[in-house]
Amino acid sequence: MNGADTAWIIVATALVLFMTLPGLALFYGGLVRARNVLSVFMQTYAIACLMSVLWLVAGYSIAFGSGTSGLWGGLDKMFLSGIDADSLSGTLPEVLFFAFQMTFAIITPALIVGAYVERIGFGFVMLFSGLWMLLCYAPVVHWIWGGGMLADGGLFGDTGVRDFAGGIVVHETAGIAALMLAVMLGARKNRTTPPHAPWMVMIGAAMLWVGWFGFNGGSQLAADGGAAMALTVTHISAATASLTWALWERIKYGKASLVGLVTGTIAGLASITPASGFVGPVEALAIGAIAGILCQEAVNLVRNQLRIDDTLDVFAVHGVGGIFGTIMIAVFGQGTWAAQLGGLVVVGVFTVVVTYVLIKVVSLITPLRVDEETEVNGLDLAVHGERAYDIAS
Repeated sequence: MNGADTAWIIVATALVLFMTLPGLALFYGGLVRARNVLSVFMQTYAIACLMSVLWLVAGYSIAFGSGTSGLWGGLDKMFLSGIDADSLSGTLPEVLFFAFQMTFAIITPALIVGAYVERIGFGFVMLFSGLWMLLCYAPVVHWIWGGGMLADGGLFGDTGVRDFAGGIVVHETAGIAALMLAVMLGARKNRTTPPHAPWMVMIGAAMLWVGWFGFNGGSQLAADGGAAMALTVTHISAATASLTWALWERIKYGKASLVGLVTGTIAGLASITPASGFVGPVEALAIGAIAGILCQEAVNLVRNQLRIDDTLDVFAVHGVGGIFGTIMIAVFGQGTWAAQLGGLVVVGVFTVVVTYVLIKVVSLITPLRVDEETEVNGLDLAVHGERAYDIAS
């Protein structure tokens, strides 16, 4: 065990949990109407709790068990069987590696929340999210990070898929699942209401930005120069994408909005995530500069051209950003084109199939969508019996 590595990953684990609670909850909560903000908090918080338990029960074993098939890790590490405080994973206590990866398993299904806010059944959210994490997310983790079929020596030869912190594992899977849920759920009755609290969106985005240092910097799994570089390029990409998003918005619409500026931040963060361990500051500057415009145009495509109500733009920002960053690894010569594109296709097809089946099956058990009256009146009071503000709006 290395004490410095262990200390850094303890901090990084806290930072990644901070991204979901409270960062993502506030970011998403500010973007919805006042009568639905508590439902977003409830969904995000409850998902964090459920994923923590399921990661212990079986998720970690599926992702990082000792299975040799290349498809999944098996069930030998269920409930952390055989692992104690002295067990090691590299230079880290394995229980710490478990905890760090648990925070990734928390935020990935939580990202999907943005696609279905203001109209989905809470029971569906919980059952779908739990099954999706175990049957979609955890196997993909094994394929790329757990030594499975997309890692070095797998389907794409000695140089496997390069995904440093989750461009494919987190952002592509969550983005595709979000888009599918948005399509199969259908649009809200009223899609034109603006965010009720832009200030809350900014605070949430700022927390996500800080937490992302643990997300990307922690993925080095060591306290060394690689972690420092990952942290630095993460910041540069986020800052640059924020500026290009705001500039592009100003050119197109005459004004640069606060919500737009901070959405650009998230686009830059998602885009640098897969590449953060393979590029330097200049490459990060280029990735961020393109991401701010690319993801904004993806928002316009999904929202206005395709008329899909991916309410908080999960696919356009996270999905497109993660896919773009994964491709840029090959552009900068840090991975092979075959592996990067092949990995995107394999994981994309798998995510589509598993997500579609789960939506169909879970909707037979618990309603996918709330009734019209509940949607109109807001989920906070109707579903959870609470109201965020004294004056409903």
